[in-house]
Amino acid sequence: MRFSEKIEKLASSRAVESAWRHSRHALLRRRPGLRLDVDALVKTIDAPRFEEIRQRHAIENPGQAWPKYLNLPNWMKENLRRVRELKLELGFRKRVLDLGCGAGYFLHICQMLGHDVIGLDIDEVSMYGEMMMVLGLTRVIWRVEPFVPLPQFQRKFDLIAAFMICFNGHKSPELWGPKEWTFFLDDLGTRLRRGGRIRLGFNHEEDGSFYSEELRELFASRGAEMHGKRVLLRPGRPFRAARSR
Repeated sequence: MRFSEKIEKLASSRAVESAWRHSRHALLRRRPGLRLDVDALVKTIDAPRFEEIRQRHAIENPGQAWPKYLNLPNWMKENLRRVRELKLELGFRKRVLDLGCGAGYFLHICQMLGHDVIGLDIDEVSMYGEMMMVLGLTRVIWRVEPFVPLPQFQRKFDLIAAFMICFNGHKSPELWGPKEWTFFLDDLGTRLRRGGRIRLGFNHEEDGSFYSEELRELFASRGAEMHGKRVLLRPGRPFRAARSR
């Protein structure tokens, strides 16, 4: 092969690689004029339609019951914190799957930022489905169960998130242990694109902990970054030592 042919082939190869990277990592195209503050995000929601939902479902002093999610400023603030923690307001457009997506506020902010999003949840709280429709979000109805793979998706994801997890048998005799979590994490790993992340958020269990020492060791063995209830995993990424605090 002549030198000129080698240069031409190399240039062509680089062009193909550049095009592939561009299609895979398009720059964020957030909603024009979008400000990342709580008041501005609340205003992105159709106020009359939200008020109809609130009138149907609101109760006085909901405590920990699901109507608490009708407090828009509070939950926009919490989900904006999650978005910033994961640096989703920066860089490239990502494919995001939210397990147990609830009312969809996390996905809504991600979508406003230009990300490609989808939720997964059971269909037992009508308010969640109504909010997903108001926000123009897509939801797959599915119950996460031990040793059962998630449904097949037509795409792989850059981020799979699960906040305030309850599908793990939370506060019940069926609380997941290392075997259930190993199966689950292995399944999630097959659904990630190269460099993808898994972000888990746990609730307090009966003993006051977020997860057992056995689970902490399991997550550590997979290179997880653990910060209290928050666990971040990057399957396939080499690691030196797990970090926790």
